[in-house]
Amino acid sequence: MTRSLSEQLQSLPTAPGVYLFHGEKGDVLYVGKAKSLRSRVSSYFRRGGDGRPGIPQLVERVVEIETIVTRNEVEALHLEQNLVKRHRPPFNIRLRDDKSFPYVAVTVEDEYPRVMFTRERHRRGVLYFGPFANAKKVRSTLDVLNRVFRFRPCEGPKPGRRSGIPCLDYHIDRCYAPCVGLISPADYGALIDGVIEFLSGHTDPIQESLERSMQDAADDQRFEEAARYRNRLVSVRHLLERQAADLPGEGSADVLGLALEGDRAAVQVFPLRSGRMVDRHGFHLEGVAGQDEAALVEAFCLEYYGSTPVIPPLIVVPPAAGGLQAVADFLSELRGARVELRAPARGEKRRLQELASENARLALSSEARARETGRLRRIEALEELREALNLESLPIRIECFDVSNLQEASPVASMVVFRDGMPLKAHYRKFSLRTLSGQSDVAGMNEALTRRFAHLGSPGEGDFDESFAALPNLVVVDGGKPQLGAALEALGKAPETERIAVVSLAKREEEVFVPGFSKPVRLDRHSPGLQLLQRLRDEAHRFAIGYHRQRRSNESFTSLFDELRGVGPARRRAILTHFGSPERFLAASAEELAAAPGLPEKTARQIYAQLHKAGGA
Repeated sequence: MTRSLSEQLQSLPTAPGVYLFHGEKGDVLYVGKAKSLRSRVSSYFRRGGDGRPGIPQLVERVVEIETIVTRNEVEALHLEQNLVKRHRPPFNIRLRDDKSFPYVAVTVEDEYPRVMFTRERHRRGVLYFGPFANAKKVRSTLDVLNRVFRFRPCEGPKPGRRSGIPCLDYHIDRCYAPCVGLISPADYGALIDGVIEFLSGHTDPIQESLERSMQDAADDQRFEEAARYRNRLVSVRHLLERQAADLPGEGSADVLGLALEGDRAAVQVFPLRSGRMVDRHGFHLEGVAGQDEAALVEAFCLEYYGSTPVIPPLIVVPPAAGGLQAVADFLSELRGARVELRAPARGEKRRLQELASENARLALSSEARARETGRLRRIEALEELREALNLESLPIRIECFDVSNLQEASPVASMVVFRDGMPLKAHYRKFSLRTLSGQSDVAGMNEALTRRFAHLGSPGEGDFDESFAALPNLVVVDGGKPQLGAALEALGKAPETERIAVVSLAKREEEVFVPGFSKPVRLDRHSPGLQLLQRLRDEAHRFAIGYHRQRRSNESFTSLFDELRGVGPARRRAILTHFGSPERFLAASAEELAAAPGLPEKTARQIYAQLHKAGGA
């Protein structure tokens, strides 16, 4: 321990609060809470730490300790949750892919509300239902609801499009066309009430209404209409079949199941709503080595319920997860009503909790098998590439390059990196091509590789780039022999690259061209080696296309603003930040333009008039 750290430990307060461990560059390594800051933080620096396997590696990297005192442990939980979300510390327990969950949102304050897929949370005037386990479930639910209720699928607070005529959804009975006044706001509101009732779990009235409408149409010999009601009823029942269990009298609760194995953990959530198990959500936790079940349940509850708009009054937890009263108080504050965390000893909830834990164990073992299968397949792919391409060693690091342009506009190139057969996205790089004249992929490839290998250096140099400093075992370029020749010419300019293997992958026949051979190498279309090369090529293409579109969008914005009177650099930045794309800016109404920050109402009207006079909106 350094003298500076020792002095910091001695000056720590004994009050409750939150502590942050900072690394050498000021980055936050870990955020934690404590009833007594001095006692808890000091435990990390005792011999052996606090017994968790990852703590010695954490302590070695700590340079500075920051503390924030709170009045009680619940306040510390609030603050810890916010700081973890803000800094994403690498040593904290975290939900995998937990940045956003999918929801169904209903924009109830619009005149004609929308029912839509979203990943945002807590916008005013919007009801949220979820979170759901994956986006596919949300989209399938919305598809069924749209067939039954025929709410408008168009975007924006107002229905319809600029042409003023109904879209295809009206003609195929998927919308009532509120855009042309074929349904009143009151009738449309009643329709949305039915959607909300269904999403809230009250499904019997919808089924009864569909059955009644089907029978009435059949009695009147309107058989086509009766068939449509029958199909909608079948869709609703099929959706409800996936809601696995009815438990009358059990009320609303979330049942948590946990499985822990080494440095991996899985959580299963069984949501009960009005006694019905309406779904099942599965999550995986990272950074769990050495943690007990109580710590894992606490971390999960803070992460999961801190981002969901619906918190049930009861959360059923595993028996070993005790001492969670502070978490219950924290969730009670979020919900605005009492929340209980209970580990039942018997009864139906105990049975459900054991079932959720069993599902978590199965999910953990299934993931372990999938990871092992994927690892073996990646090893097989790398071995196959070494043999087929006659490489000196396994291609542990592979870099792939692609060029993207549209005629001569905004030429760009991309570099993607795979290490051990997996994407290393932190090392992806993109190039805005400067010397390219005309539409020449070959010249663009040469420039991109020349610039990439001109940046080889060491950490002590000023322009050091971790990705550029690492030498690949294999370079793959998208194209045929011409692109391969350009790549070889570029690598020949840097003596450090003489042992780097270079190949090109041609799209049409998926042929691999190797230097020194006139005929291409043909790999079996189902072989792991070729599939790995295809993944590289497709990822490089995706990355290049995305950057190319971004540049074109920025350039179109620039040229558009050059023609608008009353818009200088400051207003241009404000509009760009507010609308995000030229399409949204051009489609904005006068009121939406006036709502943009930094844009006076008079100027907004002038801009709107200029755009419409020029036919831009």
